[in-house]
Amino acid sequence: MKMVTREALLEASRRVIKDAVVENGAIVAANTDMKYYPRDVTSYRYVWLRDASFICVAADILGLDIQADFFQWCMERAEAPDGIFFQRYHTNGARAGEQFQPDQAGTLLWAIWHHYNYRQEREQEEAMKDFKELISKVADGICKHWYRNHFLIPTFDLWEERSTYPDIGDNHTYSIAACMCGLRYANELMNGDKNNNNKNKNKKWLLCASQMENSLKRAYDPDPSHGYFLRTFGEINDYVVDASLLGLVYPFEVCSAQDERMVNTVRAMERRIVHDGAGVHRYENDVYDGWMVNGDVRRKGAGAWPLLNFWMAIYYKRKGEPGKAKMYHDWVLNRLEKPYIPEQIFANRLQKSVCPLVWAHAMYVIALNADSV
Repeated sequence: MKMVTREALLEASRRVIKDAVVENGAIVAANTDMKYYPRDVTSYRYVWLRDASFICVAADILGLDIQADFFQWCMERAEAPDGIFFQRYHTNGARAGEQFQPDQAGTLLWAIWHHYNYRQEREQEEAMKDFKELISKVADGICKHWYRNHFLIPTFDLWEERSTYPDIGDNHTYSIAACMCGLRYANELMNGDKNNNNKNKNKKWLLCASQMENSLKRAYDPDPSHGYFLRTFGEINDYVVDASLLGLVYPFEVCSAQDERMVNTVRAMERRIVHDGAGVHRYENDVYDGWMVNGDVRRKGAGAWPLLNFWMAIYYKRKGEPGKAKMYHDWVLNRLEKPYIPEQIFANRLQKSVCPLVWAHAMYVIALNADSV
């Protein structure tokens, strides 16, 4: 099979991202109404703030002007009582899920920061007044539900499958990293606003970020039998290796790609969740299929996630190993029959996945520009 070209994938990525934008500013995970999706595809025409935030960053790189409308949608449309954004949304802003996934809030703050700074670098005028109300709402929502070293209400991970509970003080490492990063970016953005008269609020954000940073010190288990970042830590630790910990390097920059703790963590990933040469899976023994058949979800074992392959490529570019980055990048391209990137790639050809997944295209765009992000 001939590899899909970079040019074809970039053109498709631009189209897929544009098609994901709804007239009111919402950005869906996959606009499955489009004719290039099969009729029986699982509907992903929902807004996940996490997906949309990565898509906004990719749109910055591509020069697509979709971010301000999406941020406005978050502010005016999305149901967010007490500043909490939930699992996913219908395009009209109504909740379509009840889980509290705090990483989505942190990721949204990162996307706002990225957009503001990306535009500034190109000497394009950007008014902070358009964003500061949303920044305060999101940052306050994170802090309101955080207490010293854990969240006060149950939280779910980015895969929407595991929860933490305040009575045992456990945390999702990825989520804490996202929130810590987001709060610091919120402070940076607001300090750049000369009309910001509420410096005490900013101090609360920085205090929470500092507490999260201290909590993250417990997320790495140095014991030789493990020696990697845990996906969940607290009174009960979860030792299942999880690819989401790549987020500690990019975009949340908890540690560098050369940090020994991260090197050990990626080594554990490559031993346990990289299969079929270079296919990156979400975590050990993942069974998520992602395809509906007659209303039932098949559980035949998950495949590799292209967006994770591109995330791994970003990691290796930052580590200064372009050869390894290319290996993970090309593993996906060598398996595409069309310039559309699916949610998953299966060894079993009978299994199907949502294709294209917009987040996967966003990560492809970001990976191509990893030297500058």
